[in-house]
Amino acid sequence: MQYWSRHHSRMRGGLIAALDVGSSKVCCAIAQVQGKGYFEILGVGQQLSSGIKSGIVIDMEEVITSIVNAVHTAEKMAGVTIRDVIVSVNGAHLKSTNYAVEINVSGHPIDDADIRGVLLRSKAARNDPTFQALHTVPTGYALDGSKGIRDPRGMYGERLWVYIHTLLGKSTPLYNLSTCVGKSHLEIAGLVAAPYASGLACLVEDEMELGVVLIDMGGSTTSFTVFHEGQLRHTECIPIGGSHVTMDIARCFSTTLIHAERLKTLYGSAIPSAADDREMITVPLVGEKRGEGTNQMPRSTLVSVIKPRIEETFEYVRDRLAKAGVDPLIGRRVVLTGGASQLAGVREVASMILEKNIRLGKAIHLVSPELSQDFSFTTCAGLLSYGHAEHLAYLHALPQTKSKKIFAKMGSFLRQIW
Repeated sequence: MQYWSRHHSRMRGGLIAALDVGSSKVCCAIAQVQGKGYFEILGVGQQLSSGIKSGIVIDMEEVITSIVNAVHTAEKMAGVTIRDVIVSVNGAHLKSTNYAVEINVSGHPIDDADIRGVLLRSKAARNDPTFQALHTVPTGYALDGSKGIRDPRGMYGERLWVYIHTLLGKSTPLYNLSTCVGKSHLEIAGLVAAPYASGLACLVEDEMELGVVLIDMGGSTTSFTVFHEGQLRHTECIPIGGSHVTMDIARCFSTTLIHAERLKTLYGSAIPSAADDREMITVPLVGEKRGEGTNQMPRSTLVSVIKPRIEETFEYVRDRLAKAGVDPLIGRRVVLTGGASQLAGVREVASMILEKNIRLGKAIHLVSPELSQDFSFTTCAGLLSYGHAEHLAYLHALPQTKSKKIFAKMGSFLRQIW
């Protein structure tokens, strides 16, 4: 059973509403479709997130309050009322699967009915009721053992295989999140994996085609998505993010979380410098009155706390990518995004541990310069791009690369089946 609507055409009057429910913030953005390749952002609302931990709902009432406030702010700015939203999903429960299904096609040229049949069988092969499909992509076909076929229709053969990539989410967290959105008097037009949405916002067509991994560093999660030949190939999420760095600083220096975040933002770095031992910073102590209890320490001490956690994060990503066997697909290209990626030295540590070329990714499809420079807005921007493509084409929302155009012909079957 699915817990949300997949009828994106219900986005009335060309309005697209995106809702990014993260562990550190809840962001709502409302946009108006202006043409085939353009949409205009009408309103944005953002609230500190409460009740979400590592992408999982832990307090429904707090999540509902955060959603209602963010949506109300966006509606007030846009001057419209929304009813349907595209919602982001994140957390360690995200699961990528790849499998192949075959059918007998002997005696006649392959037609649409054969494609439909093999896709129906691929759905039957996914028989775990504890997970729901978020994104399903046919990545290739094979006919009588010959791989690399992009569109088998009209061909003759005996056996047809379809290779499917499916991104799943655990049913229970999806249901809880959907319930929070429903109790906020909103209907869900679609659930989109947050790292997938970030990829849509940050990546250019050539990167998706040639192979890239997008790493989204959030408040309490770090998620990564692999694209190759214009297709989604792998997604995972680990429960480590920028808030863990803040917690490490607060514990080590006996200060409040607010001051720890400030220290991280103003003085923090993931790599040491020669001047760190000479630069002293003032740390307010937790429980002391303002100005009465402080401590002085060199900046090098702060760096020594931050550096291990950032290294640990990228070591996890490196090991997960190796375990998934997707390294040959991504070549040497990595794109970093998310609020936590803006910490000084993160890019250098990523390059050292992953041994790849690193660039910082921001939303490249937005007209607004302020929002495009906000690295924490990338997921919300990707949700808008996803909704824009759905509103126009009712197909999967990857940019139409040459290979994608062929696979997109099968999109209508997937929409009917899943």
